[in-house]
Amino acid sequence: MEIELNDPERTRSAWIRRFETYLPELVYGSIDGIVTTFAVVAGAAGANLHINIIIILGMANLIADGLSMSIGSYLSHKSEHDNYQKHLRMEMWEIENMPDVERQEIELIYKNKGFEGKELEMVVNRITANKQVWLDTMMKDELGLSEHKKSPVKAGVSTLLAFVVAGAVPLIAYFIAYVGKMGMDPFAVSSIVTLLTFIFIGYIKTYVTQASLGRSIAETLVLGTAAAMAAYFLGDYLEKILT
Repeated sequence: MEIELNDPERTRSAWIRRFETYLPELVYGSIDGIVTTFAVVAGAAGANLHINIIIILGMANLIADGLSMSIGSYLSHKSEHDNYQKHLRMEMWEIENMPDVERQEIELIYKNKGFEGKELEMVVNRITANKQVWLDTMMKDELGLSEHKKSPVKAGVSTLLAFVVAGAVPLIAYFIAYVGKMGMDPFAVSSIVTLLTFIFIGYIKTYVTQASLGRSIAETLVLGTAAAMAAYFLGDYLEKILT
């Protein structure tokens, strides 16, 4: 009789795999988006600004900071890709035009790894017999570079979407209060919803950092709360001395 084993970890993370390649961009874009927007909201609430002003400041932050962060992500990934391609072309030229020198470099690499004698000669012959393997070995073992497979455009877009979606969370309560009546203080509702979102993002972050769930959630909560409290009390203080 066959016993079907259910892997809870595999079931729990199956949907994560769909976004695995760009998960770091999604996670850190989300953290930056919600932390910065909630800090803006908290500072504005501390200064007793009108709902209209809070929404304007929050939306301006979403657009300006979101674009800035996504452009930074795009340029960072593009720089890594361009740097790899530059060294790849250099190594290809050297293999084609300076094969003896490049062969000596392969020999030195594997000698440093403990190979010697006939074993070393066999390994060097096997690697240099295939130019693609030879090239890959030079890139990884000599230069310490590996091919950058992420699309800079997709990385930038992932960062922007994550920033905007997560960053909009602290503003939801204010939009509801703007179009209708809300029984609770918008800032209190925004704080609760943002707190829950921090916990969710902390949970997802464990798949990027491999840290424990408790530590990941705690770090996200502490950093977000500290930024919001600093902004709130600064807003409150400035409102008192400037009005």
